[in-house]
Amino acid sequence: MSEPRVLVVHNRYRVPGGEERAVELQLEALRRARATHAALMRDSDDAGRVRAARSMLRGGEAPEDVAAAARELGATIAHVHNLHPLFGHRALLAAREAGARTVLHLHNFRLFCSIAVAFRDGQTCFRCRGRRTAPGLALNCRGSVPESAVYTTALSLHQPAVLAAADRFVAPSRFAADQLARLGVPADRLDTIANYVPDAEIAGSSRAGDGEYALVAGRLSAEKGVEVAIEAASRADRRLLVAGDGPMTGELRALAKSLGGPVELLGRVERERVRELLAGAAMVLVPSLGPEVMPFAALEAMAAGVPVVASRTGALPELVGEERCVEPRDPVALAGAMERLFADAELRRQEGEALIARVRERFSEDRYTRELLALYGRVVG
Repeated sequence: MSEPRVLVVHNRYRVPGGEERAVELQLEALRRARATHAALMRDSDDAGRVRAARSMLRGGEAPEDVAAAARELGATIAHVHNLHPLFGHRALLAAREAGARTVLHLHNFRLFCSIAVAFRDGQTCFRCRGRRTAPGLALNCRGSVPESAVYTTALSLHQPAVLAAADRFVAPSRFAADQLARLGVPADRLDTIANYVPDAEIAGSSRAGDGEYALVAGRLSAEKGVEVAIEAASRADRRLLVAGDGPMTGELRALAKSLGGPVELLGRVERERVRELLAGAAMVLVPSLGPEVMPFAALEAMAAGVPVVASRTGALPELVGEERCVEPRDPVALAGAMERLFADAELRRQEGEALIARVRERFSEDRYTRELLALYGRVVG
């Protein structure tokens, strides 16, 4: 097989998250592998509601830019991440017409779900599947009836074209791949490539035995279950730091104040500050309620050698190990797991070492790069 020439295409979100990190790391891996590549990005921040709606309904805008970028690179692969709202299926078609094979990387459930996370009213929600996206309008999932109408109509209208225009699909976990296949992604064209942590960010040894607090890091939204962690910390009377912001910030601050536990909400912090917080943590809590696909909050804690206690939901058991999971929405169980770790510094160290080894074995950059290049080889033939 000749060396791939890869055009990475991504519509950045208004609120950065794990998918932005995954795209950044893919570009780093391609650079370190000395693979010829280029990136074509668009930003949701640049699109007002009218432009975004128009682009969604048209299946994307300016596909000629994608074709031009593919031709300029001589791309053999167009590796596409988020399509919406500014790229759409027309970007996939344009890349194909320019001579590239197409890979669509699905980091969430946005092909079917208008809010991508498949979570509403406090529960996992897979009502929308295949081209049946009307529940997203009936439930007004986007909080605006016109916007919900645009997204659900566009998803249903263009889904056959998206599925036809992608040569292969990629999901970051077995859980995500299985669920996406149930929703309508062709299973025979669907691969799993887990995210990775750069070698430089994998700790040489665990310092969790000296850790002084539990940490939650991530977006403060309903599907993340941060209220469960706050209640668990209050029950256990153990210090909890919460790093992040989001739509539930005010509600969570009020909850922490009402319970009176040793909980501090730090607000949004930069990535370097998260690394500093991990260095002083006794454990990281990932109390998610929704169907997590492959959260970097857990993966980066593992790489730092910090014990993780996670909810038994989505890909979390697959990521951290079933034995490190408790039932979601159970602050008593979570508080018990916290107590066991806080009471035993040697256990924390051993858990941290085991998670470093797990990352090196399953979530290394070398493994990711080999699997990615092997996928490109299968796609190009």
